[in-house]
Amino acid sequence: MATALAQQQSDWGITPVLYVIGWLMVLLGLSMLVPTVTDFVEGNPDWRAFVTAGLLTGFIGSLLILTNRRPKLQLQFRHVFLLTALSWVVLCVFAALPFQFGHFRLSMTDAVFETMSALTTTGSTVIVGLDTAPKGVLLWRSLLQALGGVGIIVMAIVLLPFLRVGGMQLFRSESSDRTDKLFPNTTTLMTRIFGVYVGLILACTVALAAAGFSLFDAANHAMAAVATGGFSTRDASVGAFANPAADWILVLFMLAGGMPLTRFVAIIQGRPQLFWRDSQIRLYLLLCLLATLVLASWLVASQGRAPLDALRAAAFNAVSIITTTGFASEDYQLWGPPAVALFLALTIVGGCTGSTAGGIKMFRFEILWTAAQLYLVGLFLPNRVARPRYAGKPIDNEIIFAVLSFVFFYIGTWGVFTVVLGALGLDLVTALSATATAIGNVGPGLGPIVGPAGNFAPLSDPVKWVLTLAMLLGRLEFFTVLVLLHPAFWRR
Repeated sequence: MATALAQQQSDWGITPVLYVIGWLMVLLGLSMLVPTVTDFVEGNPDWRAFVTAGLLTGFIGSLLILTNRRPKLQLQFRHVFLLTALSWVVLCVFAALPFQFGHFRLSMTDAVFETMSALTTTGSTVIVGLDTAPKGVLLWRSLLQALGGVGIIVMAIVLLPFLRVGGMQLFRSESSDRTDKLFPNTTTLMTRIFGVYVGLILACTVALAAAGFSLFDAANHAMAAVATGGFSTRDASVGAFANPAADWILVLFMLAGGMPLTRFVAIIQGRPQLFWRDSQIRLYLLLCLLATLVLASWLVASQGRAPLDALRAAAFNAVSIITTTGFASEDYQLWGPPAVALFLALTIVGGCTGSTAGGIKMFRFEILWTAAQLYLVGLFLPNRVARPRYAGKPIDNEIIFAVLSFVFFYIGTWGVFTVVLGALGLDLVTALSATATAIGNVGPGLGPIVGPAGNFAPLSDPVKWVLTLAMLLGRLEFFTVLVLLHPAFWRR
C-alpha cells in the first residue's frame, strides 16, 4: 500500500494536463482554418490574422504534446479539476488572438472578454460595427460559441458528475443505471450527442435560410441559437432582420438548445418516453410557457399591442433569457418596470442539465423545492420520516448539501461581484444585472450600457476583467475553479 501511495504521489503533476491541453490547442488552431478560408475567398486581408494565430496556437500545442508525452499517462482525480479550469483559460487566450491581429485590433482585455463570452456561450460583446464586419471574424465568433457549446455538454455529462460538482453526481448515478443507459460507453454517447448537436445546427440553418436569411446569416445564428450563445451578425441582434418567421424558428431551436441533448438521442433510438418522463424538461417548458403568457398579457394590456405580435415578442425574449441565449428582438426595457423585473429574475434560472444553457439549472430548483417541502412538513410533523426523491429515485443528503452549496455560492458571488463593480464606478442596476448576466452566461443585462440595446465596450478594463472571471466561474459552476484555490489541493 505504501508503494502504491508513493507511486500515486509521484504521478501527481501537471504533465497529463499539459498533454491534453496541447491536443486541444492543436484542434483550436485547425478550427481557425474555417474563417481563414472564408476571408481568403472573400478577398479580405484578415485571413492573414487567422493564419498567424492558427500557426502560433498549433505550434505551441504541438510543443506541449511532444514535451509531455509519456508511455503511460493517466489523469487522476485532481488532474480533472485542473484540466477543466486551465483548458478554458488557455483556449480563451489563444482563441482571442484573431481579434487582436485582425480587423478590429481589439486590446487584450477586449479580445479576452469577447472570447470568454463566446466560449462560455454568454453572448455579451464589446464589438461595435458588426453589420459591416468581415465575414471571417463574424464566423469565428459563432464558431467559438458552437465549440464552447460542445465543451459545455461534455462537462455536464462526463466531467461535473464525476467531480460531484453542485449536485451533478445525481446524473452520474443515472448514467450508470442499466435501465437508462443508452450506449455501452461514454465515447459512443458523446459521438451520438455530437451528431444531434450538428444536426440541430444544420436544421436551424436550413429553416432560417428558407425564412429569408442569407446562408451566412442563417449559419451564424443557427450556431448561436443551438449553443444558446446569442452572438449575432448585426449590432441590433435579431431585431435588425424584422423577420417574424425567423423569430419563431429561433424560439424553437433555443428551446431545443436548453434541453438535455441525451433525451434527443433517446428519441432517435426509439425511446421517447425518456424525454417526456424527464421532470427537468416538463418544468423548463412550463416556465417558458408561463413567462411568455405573462409577458404577452402585459404587452397587450399596457401597450395595446396586437395579441399575436405580443405573443411573438414575449416568447422570443423570454425563451432567449431563460435559455441564457441572449438574442434580442427588441429593447424589452421599454416594456415597463414589471417586465424588466421579471427578466432580471429569469436571468438566474437557466435551462436543463446536459444542455448548453447556463444559470442555476432546473434540477436544482426541483431539489430545493423538494427539500423545502420536507422541512416544512417536518416542522409540524417532527416524527414523520421521509426521504427526498428526484425523478422517482431517493436522493442522498450529500446531493442536497451540494445543491445548497452551489446556490449559496451563486447568490454570494452575485452579491460580491455586484459590490466590486459598484466600487469600480457602475450604478446599481448596471452592476447588478451585468453580474447576473455574466455568472448566468446570459448576455444582455439592464440599463443603457449593458442592456439589450447596449454594448459592453464602454465599460472600463477592470470591469471587463471582473466580468470575464464571472463568466468563467458561472460556466465552470464555481467549485471547479474554487477548489484550485485551496492549499490542500496542491499537496502531494
